[in-house]
Amino acid sequence: MKYYIIAGEPSGDLHGSRLIHELKQLDPHALIRCWGGDLMAEAGGQLVRHYRDLAFMGFAEVLRHLGKIIAHFRFARRDIRRFQPDAVIFIDYPGFNLRMARWAHRQGLCTIYYISPQVWAWKQQRVKMIQQYVDRMLVILPFEAEFYRQHGYEVQYVGHPLVQIVREARQKARLIFDSSRPVIALLPGSRPQEIKRMLPQMLKVTRHFPQYQFVIAQAPAIADYSKWYDPHRYPNVMLAKGVTYDLLAQASAALVTSGTATLETALFGVPEVVCYKSTWISYWLARRFIRVPYISLVNLIMNKKIVEECIQQQVNEKTLTRLLDRLLHDESYIAQIKNDYAALREKLDTGNAAHQAAEAIFQFIKNVSTDAPTISLQPPETAE
Repeated sequence: MKYYIIAGEPSGDLHGSRLIHELKQLDPHALIRCWGGDLMAEAGGQLVRHYRDLAFMGFAEVLRHLGKIIAHFRFARRDIRRFQPDAVIFIDYPGFNLRMARWAHRQGLCTIYYISPQVWAWKQQRVKMIQQYVDRMLVILPFEAEFYRQHGYEVQYVGHPLVQIVREARQKARLIFDSSRPVIALLPGSRPQEIKRMLPQMLKVTRHFPQYQFVIAQAPAIADYSKWYDPHRYPNVMLAKGVTYDLLAQASAALVTSGTATLETALFGVPEVVCYKSTWISYWLARRFIRVPYISLVNLIMNKKIVEECIQQQVNEKTLTRLLDRLLHDESYIAQIKNDYAALREKLDTGNAAHQAAEAIFQFIKNVSTDAPTISLQPPETAE
């Protein structure tokens, strides 16, 4: 069968690559065309758009790049029409993917969503759009199934793919950093806007812990960190690319920008402080519309505060230094975090989530193909 997969972020690339691998196990002759990154390409997808060209974050950033975003929509529609897939599979990235799902459904295509948009946090009205335009939803957080059920929409919980990914990574982890000094991981984010706001504050903290070795996990899509990090000013800091899991396997603690990385860090068992800082207008909108008590996936999944969260003005040298010091020296606090992390892993572990998702997708498309009449897509528009 032919699959068209759209992911727009590094985490989507990771999960998309695992999904492609599992789909090819079930359907060895599958043709897979995708938006994503290097991991999805390595797994066997034909990459047509890289996520580094899609990384627009926040209200102001989207407005500035509106022309590019519209061009991406037009290209996606043309490309899907040419490819004529058996299904279009969307991985998170809701601002783009929900609009594409609406278009694809109206074209008569089978639409499948793997990894739900966070509609439970804000824009709950999007549930109606999902009900109308998404034929099958596969969720990875345990509370999402109940959320959708309350809205009259049945979804399938497949478990979180990071559990299996981290389990495998821990078995293969290498000791690549200086073992004579404890390591602290700095994960400032994957987008330039995040790194610009978060990394300078994280670096200030390193001056208070000269006996520790700090390692910045370099985002794969960003080559140049010189505008944010001067190695001569921070002698106990180094930059490392492509070894984030090796870093987390060795780290004693971490400062992490809110996102998927907070959950990865927890699954590695690393005590962390979660940080988030945005533009004032994006933060104002978030305060006005977001309806969840926490910003980190770790706390949201467990429905309690396991790790500390620093938001906006709290992301400063004094606060981060105090919280990191506690992570390193308060033994009872460290033990409590690790006990909560164990409960988190147990809650998310359903086996190989990517395999379960691929199996659900494969069977669903087969059933749709058997039951539905042949659909002819509209002819392609003029190429760019």
